[in-house]
Amino acid sequence: MATQRMVEQFLEMVRIDSESGNEARMMQYLLGAVREAGGAAELDAYGNLIGKFPEKGCAGKPPLLLSCHADTVKPGVGIEPVVENGVVRSNGKTILGADDKAGIAEVLETLRTAPVRPPIEFAVSRQEETGLQGVKNLDFSRLSARRGILMDNDTLDTIVIGGPSYFAIDVEITGRAAHAGMEPEKGINAIQAAAKAIAALPLGRLDPETTANVGVIEGGLIRNGVPERARFLAECRSADHEKGATLAETMERTIREQGSANGAKVEVTVNNLCRAVRIPEDAPIVRLARRGLSEVGIEAKCVFITGFTDASIYNNRGIEMAVVGIGAQGEHTTEERIAVADMEHAVRALTAMLRLAAA
Repeated sequence: MATQRMVEQFLEMVRIDSESGNEARMMQYLLGAVREAGGAAELDAYGNLIGKFPEKGCAGKPPLLLSCHADTVKPGVGIEPVVENGVVRSNGKTILGADDKAGIAEVLETLRTAPVRPPIEFAVSRQEETGLQGVKNLDFSRLSARRGILMDNDTLDTIVIGGPSYFAIDVEITGRAAHAGMEPEKGINAIQAAAKAIAALPLGRLDPETTANVGVIEGGLIRNGVPERARFLAECRSADHEKGATLAETMERTIREQGSANGAKVEVTVNNLCRAVRIPEDAPIVRLARRGLSEVGIEAKCVFITGFTDASIYNNRGIEMAVVGIGAQGEHTTEERIAVADMEHAVRALTAMLRLAAA
């Protein structure tokens, strides 16, 4: 019955559109879901949810923070989940939204069923997928926990203990429009300028802890016009903050020099969205997570990832956070899926973690 309830709630949540920036309906749903599970809930000024659950079966223990995010990547509108052979997947037209609604469903089921737990604070952020904007604007004055577990890792047998510095690089290039057939010499091709800049950038995995990418390029309006405008979105990230910052500066300089070579105007905005952080493998919250997973037969290893999660912000704000798996696969693709059995494993492991935190 508990598993069926969790899966049904998960299916209900993924059908609520909540692409980043459009989470209002999802947050309203979660207000009711937290209260139904026995907690109190409110939204902070940014629209993040903060829930509180009283202790159960113990007394005098410090609170533990559990956290997830409510937003999804695109395409995430009109999701129709399909359940086949114990696996929930999308119908192939959208992502599924297991990242991170499976995490939310697992937390809520654990809080409904765990016989022992310390006081729980439950934070669900908005706009995680677009630069951790929700957790950056979270009202931390409403939290008192100093340790916590973020349910936003994919595999159950890894515990994420760190993430990189991340730099978003937004580029706007302005050339000069002209008729491409009659007087192309009067124009300055913005797409050509963008292409020249991109071609000069170091991209891909640059070393074991550093990557760079250009993920979006747009420009032009008509085939037979010299395009006046182009834009592209780049990024770089590194486990070493100074290395990442130096790479971002190099990319910005290259873009300005190469992009303006044909006379185009180049505007570059660099935003450091999060700073590299790593907690020790023997940190108390990591030991707790490992023991909880071990109790359900999962021997987890600690990993540092070059993706980023809300844990980067929590850890930089002094809340020691380990990132634990939810069982999802193929996140950020239309092949996204999750096995019900893995969701059950996640609940059992989190239940064990809450009991250990209450001991």
